[in-house]
Amino acid sequence: AMLDPDSGLSLTIARIVQRLKGSSLHSQLERQARVSLHKPEIKLESLKEDIKDFLKTSGWEKKLQNAVYSELNVFPSPCHPAAPPEHMKEPLAYMRKAQGSWEKRILKSLNSMCTELSIPLAQKRPASEQKELLNKWNEMGTDEPDLSLFRPVYAPKDFLEVLMNLRNPNYENGEQPSFRNHLGLIQVPLKVKDIPELKEDFSELGLNIGQLGIDDSAQVPPELFENEHVRVGQKVLAEQDSAAAQQYVRQGCPTALRADLWALILNISNQPEDILYYEQLKSNVIQHDLLVDSLIYKDVKLTASNDDYYFVFEDYLYQVLLCFSRDTSVLEHFTYSSATPPKSYIRGKLGMEEYAVFYPPNGVIPFHGFSMYVAPLCFLYHEPSKLYQIFREMYVRFFFRLHSISSHPSGIVSLCLLFETLLQTHLPQLFYHLREIGAQPLRISFKWMVRAFSGYLATDQLLLLWDRILGYNSLEILAVLAAAVFAFRAVNLMEVTSLAAAEAVLADLSTLKVMPLLQIFLFATVT
Repeated sequence: AMLDPDSGLSLTIARIVQRLKGSSLHSQLERQARVSLHKPEIKLESLKEDIKDFLKTSGWEKKLQNAVYSELNVFPSPCHPAAPPEHMKEPLAYMRKAQGSWEKRILKSLNSMCTELSIPLAQKRPASEQKELLNKWNEMGTDEPDLSLFRPVYAPKDFLEVLMNLRNPNYENGEQPSFRNHLGLIQVPLKVKDIPELKEDFSELGLNIGQLGIDDSAQVPPELFENEHVRVGQKVLAEQDSAAAQQYVRQGCPTALRADLWALILNISNQPEDILYYEQLKSNVIQHDLLVDSLIYKDVKLTASNDDYYFVFEDYLYQVLLCFSRDTSVLEHFTYSSATPPKSYIRGKLGMEEYAVFYPPNGVIPFHGFSMYVAPLCFLYHEPSKLYQIFREMYVRFFFRLHSISSHPSGIVSLCLLFETLLQTHLPQLFYHLREIGAQPLRISFKWMVRAFSGYLATDQLLLLWDRILGYNSLEILAVLAAAVFAFRAVNLMEVTSLAAAEAVLADLSTLKVMPLLQIFLFATVT
């Protein structure tokens, strides 16, 4: 149920005030206000106004604005007060149910691995092992433990099978008139955008607008645009305004400014208390050995370590992912995620809630390819606690949506449906051809979207794509790019006669240029 704008706004304000009250920003503001009382320009008769002015001129008001903006970007608009809390997680009951049974499967897989290998989910490390881990913290990659018995809990293709079987129980055997002609693998009726709507949403990607990542725009000579864009970018950084930064990166980030602009949009400032928090997570890793540690280790070895771009960051990936698994602040995102953190019970106390703990402590079980969410960020951030915070924020804003079942427009189900609808509508011949030969396009593109294209595109291109995810606060661009890739390779794809041959045509995306592909698909397709 939607609220009228006024009560919706007041609920939003109340929630943000509530959330900021407990934050370190709140205590810093109080401290600053107290300090300001000793300044000569603060007069007792105009105390309130003077302190406000001081907070404005000293940059604290900006910090507060950015914090509010960050809250608005992350948390969904409030539901009607009468709506049950699970509606904030996911409004559609059948989606919640599907997510619940998928979670049961994941847990079953995890538990059976525990039993088979007779390894506990968690145990304290012996002192000698703690010392050893501490000593090699920065070179964990040199370790070669035998992980042959460990297997990923699931891979993207297992997840795709689940999404293909989703049905809305209110529609028996596809009698929704508008939806009956959807011939893709996703068979749930969600509203997705068409090209005219996408053009409007992504208007800054238009053909007559300067873009980083386009070398030969007819309108604007690239070097002219780039110099001007860098100048504006420096100004945006000097202003320290998250909302301005988010608007700015829609046209791409200059390489030298990207790390700072992303941090500003995500409102990450790496304060001393953040560094301390990271150190606490690290000591937790040193003290306790979790089964997920081996899964993380194995995933890095199977993915990033074999990647031409990312193998050099192997040690960073272990550090970030091991700390991430211990971070209980990540649990907060489950208030607006359709997923629920798994529970584990202390031995012998099964089913007794007071003996339940979340496992892993952050509530997120990594799957095959998970480490690729972190790898590209290693190009931008070299200080571990900063890298860590950026990744955590990217995860709770975006990446969690790529491996949970929901009806959210940036959720993976909507992205799959958007991808299939774009192809079926704009490249019908290609779509039918691939379908006929048993090469449903989504079988090929699914892994790209689940990983947000990490490990598929060249890194410079991937970062230009992620600029736009941050700029539009949306993952829909992933589906548009996936469709654009098929459009770009359409001539070759029309000639293939099997899934394997289609996969071969699309096996290597490392030479693709993201921005021209998106522009041509969105703005040069006849609609």
